[in-house]
Amino acid sequence: MARDSMTHGPNLIHPEKPSAVGSRNSLNRDNRNEYEESKLLIDEEVDKVLNHIHAKLPPEVLERLDVMGSIKSKLHNYFNQNFQNMYNRYITTMEDELGKKVRDLVDKEEYRALNRYTPREIAEILDKIGGIDKFNTGEIEKSVVNIYGHLQGHIQRGMYELENETNAILRQKADVGAFVRGENAYAIAKCSFKNNFYKPKTVMDVKLAINILGSELISPIYHYQVSLENIIKDIVSKHLHDLIDQEITELNNTLIDQGKEELSDTEIMFEKIKALDNYVDDEIGNEQSRRYQFVAKRFMDQIENVQAEIPPEDYDALGVRENIKRIIDNENIRNRGFNTAINNLTSVLDVSKMGYQHIESFKNARQCLIREYEDTDVNALPDERYSIRLSYYDDEQIRSMRKAYDLQFGELQSEIQKVIDVTEELYKDNKTDKGIEDYHDVAKRYLDKEPPKSRGWFGSRVEEEVEEEIPREWNEVIFVPPKSTDVDDMNKTNLYIVEMLRKQIVLTKNKLNKIYENQHPVDRTIVESRLHFLERKFEEFEAFVNPYHLLPGLLMELDITSVKRKKTTMMAMANVLNEFLYSVSKGFHDTAFAEFSRRRSTVRDDLEQEFAGSDDHPGGDDD
Repeated sequence: MARDSMTHGPNLIHPEKPSAVGSRNSLNRDNRNEYEESKLLIDEEVDKVLNHIHAKLPPEVLERLDVMGSIKSKLHNYFNQNFQNMYNRYITTMEDELGKKVRDLVDKEEYRALNRYTPREIAEILDKIGGIDKFNTGEIEKSVVNIYGHLQGHIQRGMYELENETNAILRQKADVGAFVRGENAYAIAKCSFKNNFYKPKTVMDVKLAINILGSELISPIYHYQVSLENIIKDIVSKHLHDLIDQEITELNNTLIDQGKEELSDTEIMFEKIKALDNYVDDEIGNEQSRRYQFVAKRFMDQIENVQAEIPPEDYDALGVRENIKRIIDNENIRNRGFNTAINNLTSVLDVSKMGYQHIESFKNARQCLIREYEDTDVNALPDERYSIRLSYYDDEQIRSMRKAYDLQFGELQSEIQKVIDVTEELYKDNKTDKGIEDYHDVAKRYLDKEPPKSRGWFGSRVEEEVEEEIPREWNEVIFVPPKSTDVDDMNKTNLYIVEMLRKQIVLTKNKLNKIYENQHPVDRTIVESRLHFLERKFEEFEAFVNPYHLLPGLLMELDITSVKRKKTTMMAMANVLNEFLYSVSKGFHDTAFAEFSRRRSTVRDDLEQEFAGSDDHPGGDDD
């Protein structure tokens, strides 16, 4: 079998067998007589040579030559030998190469036909019956593309998980560093790890808040109630800034071509400010104003104060504002951003095997609540669970949240102070019965004595000057904080008050234990239950995100309860967060690096790889 395949294969080497490698014969000749064809050509060439000899040589020389005998045969043999070697080999080689090309093309077409989802005959029948409109493989091809896309996503996700878990093992991270990667750490507004209240030894609670600024979102988010005029202004503003960026890029390229230095970051900023004069101005009432070069003033006047919905009695299908609104609605600009964020989050949860039994999307309010379990009773829930709240806040909402935050913080502080005051009164009333004596009792006993009366030189009584009592600043619980400034008032942290309340709660508990020891009268039970309730509420309030530290944008609040030894939910959620941030946020970037282009110092003439002397390159001696 091996010998037969060698004597009949496409790579057979033989000088005479048709279409073999090195053969002077070809299968493509189609039974043509090569020798007869070549004889005609050779005879013609020999006759031309003989005619030339007859024309050039004198008659006396021609008589002595046997022209028709030896010379003609010699010429014929010479031409025949060289022509056969050259012509036949050329023809055979070209025909064989052409045959191989055709064979490869046929094989490729056959393979392509085999790769189709239906045999070629069935495809031709369907095409003849109904055409491509009725019978096509488009949906099947889309399904295959989706399959490959999901496969690639699973592979990429597996690499992310492997990378995160490997880094966590190498760094031995079980804290915030294991949650979000370094490039997204700036988005964390708050993250705290605490022992679970019901199972502090084995279970921990994680509170994570991620704030994605509106300028960092890949797809911008608008509130449902935002007016049509504001949306159009934002779109026009983005467009004109893109035009300004193009102008700056062209200016830099021009400077580089002239051999000058590029604009610095400060110069770019000033050039952008100067370029604004070509696009914007404050002449709102002038129709020829530059601010109306993209959208005419009459259109802007028509859509003024048009919300997401137009009352049915005012709706005019042929009106200007209705048609502009229809264009914006068809582009889905109003809902695109928030819907994209929800789709990304739910799809990442699905493919990451993080199921959820409860989802509630408040579309018009731009909020979405996702919980792994529908139940909210912590006593009935498992130790591995999570809940996500995705919200979009604008500046007005954040200001309102700050007012509510201040009000609630003041109420908690007031109620805790009441419990502290009640405990202080109980302590004073029971000190005598319990035989408790502290520093204040000793100080009162010695400092409240009447001071001795002194006499002057002449024996007259001299009244002592009464010093005004200095108001007390240090409460012996926490050191005196610095005076708050305007910056502190606008960005409240309340760290001083929080620390003081926590220490006062501990001191209050110790004071109750000192008074009653192992006794539990009614007063103590009531005060301790109230103190315990306020402490729980205070810790719960402290877990909230301080709105003074939020900026307008997307806020993702994540509550995780996980077993300390396993950390299953926490590690899985880390992969979800990283992929979600990658798909929704552009991330933080330094403008100097983001707008970086090749500096003139990095443009080298020797990279052109031209054969020229140094004189042809004026910039070659810059180094």
